[in-house]
Amino acid sequence: MSTRTFRITVRGAFDGLTDAQRATLLAEAAEHDVLRARFTPEGTLTYDIAARPAFVFRFSATGEEEEEILEATEQAEASAQAWLTGHGYGFKNLRSTAEDLSQAPMGKRQRREARSSGF
Repeated sequence: MSTRTFRITVRGAFDGLTDAQRATLLAEAAEHDVLRARFTPEGTLTYDIAARPAFVFRFSATGEEEEEILEATEQAEASAQAWLTGHGYGFKNLRSTAEDLSQAPMGKRQRREARSSGF
């Protein structure tokens, strides 16, 4: 049995931010820029509070069974909620999407490499 890699995206919007919280988010915005976005086990937060109150957390997880993606998604949501709550940020409209990379279609380069290696 092989290990599966899951990518989980948790989206939402900040809610009820105080002026001080907004100022903190603006001051830390460079650390949370979309250009720094990665899927990591601990999660990566991105936002552009100057443009809109939306945020995105990106998580990666692994599992042996396809069904483990549900547990990984629940854990990712819980981690996002814990981070937001721990920093005192209100939020709303939390929703998640998850992808099992073993089920993802191969890209053009992957198909070309598979053909050339005889698989």
